[in-house]
Parts: sequence; C-alpha cells; structure tokens
Amino acid sequence: MKKANRTQRTDGEITRSRILDVAGELLAFTGFAETTNKMIAAKAEVDLASINYHFGSRNGLYQAVLVEAHRRLVSVQGLQQLVATEVPAREKLKALIEMLVESATADDGWHARVLSREILAPSSHLQTLLESEIPAKMPFILTILSEITAIPSGDPMLLRCLISVVAPCAMLLVVGRNVSRVADEIRHMPRRDLVDHLYTFAVGGLEAIGQSRSTPMHGAPQPAPMAVLTRAGKS
Repeated sequence: MKKANRTQRTDGEITRSRILDVAGELLAFTGFAETTNKMIAAKAEVDLASINYHFGSRNGLYQAVLVEAHRRLVSVQGLQQLVATEVPAREKLKALIEMLVESATADDGWHARVLSREILAPSSHLQTLLESEIPAKMPFILTILSEITAIPSGDPMLLRCLISVVAPCAMLLVVGRNVSRVADEIRHMPRRDLVDHLYTFAVGGLEAIGQSRSTPMHGAPQPAPMAVLTRAGKS
C-alpha cells in the first residue's frame, strides 16, 4: 500500500507540472482574460476537476503560474548558491545580472512573457509575488549590494540601491518582440554586451553611493557666496 501511495503522489506531481506548463504557455500568448480552464484542460489532456484539485480555482492556477515564472527568472536556490560562492561581491553582482539577462531575454520558455504581461497590466494577483517570492529573494541580493557598498542591511539607502540595480534588468521583461523598433534592437543585442553594460552602470552607481555615504559631507551643496554675504549682513 505504501508503494502505491508513493506512485500516486508521483503521478499527481507529474499532472500538476503538466497543467502548470500548459497554463503558462497559453497565458503567455493569450493572457489571463482570454485563457480559460477549459482551454488549459484540453491542451494538457486532463479534466477540469484536475485543475481544481491541484490549484483550487482559475485564480489559484494563475497565481501558481506567476510564482513559477518568477522562480524560473531567478530562484531562491540559485541566489543562495551565488551568495555562498567564494568570489568577490562584484563578481557575484555580475553573475546575478547575467542570470537575470539570460532569463529575461530567453527565446524558449513562457515565464518571461507571463511576467511581462503582469508587469505591463498588473492585476490583484501580483500581490502573490510581492508577498512570497520577492521577499524571499531580496535578502540575498541585498547581501551582495551591502558587500559592495559597505551599507548595512536595513538601511533604506541599500533598498534604493536594489531598485536601481534590478529595475533595468526587469525592464528587459517588457521589451517583447514586435513592441517597437527600439525594443527589437535591444532584444537583438548580444547578451554579453547587455550584461557588461548593466554591470558597469550598476557597479559604478553602487561605488558612488557607498563613497558618498562614507563621506557624507563630500559633495554636499554649499551656499552661494552672495547667500553667505546676505546672511552675514543680517547677523
């Protein structure tokens, strides 16, 4: 009986994975509004009850697709391994950017297009990523940025650094095919050139921020001479 139970669980996992992949493919090209459970069940060769069994509802299935798409973009395991490597923080940053660029511009797979649709037209289901996937991954990226800038974790300045580094990479998700001539040009750029550019831009900004924090008075705006004289005359 125990062997039969293990086989049943394995079969269930296979069915769930197949439904998830088929749903991802359909949602990537037709969108949430136009993709029905009936379409997904037909292409996955399962009955509608299987979708409800594994995901609870159409909304539950879409949320699972978003989570899987984000994991394919960058996984917690991948970030854990990256942070644990014995290499300088700048090399970790470059590896992270390479990971994001490769995943965001991949021609195969549906994850980038699904995320692109959700970013361009956010739904209430985006909250699933904001509450689960993103918080679980942020600490690893913040650790790398903290090593580069010497800004301690928890400092709001470090969170701003994260936005500055990740946002340009995330924008590659919305640079879909046939969106515009500029978008097509970006997509056809060699990935190595994109990685090098984004890394150079990011590390330059991080180093500047780290330096400004270590010398807070450096670069602070000074009052114009006329303003100084005016205040002196009033005293």
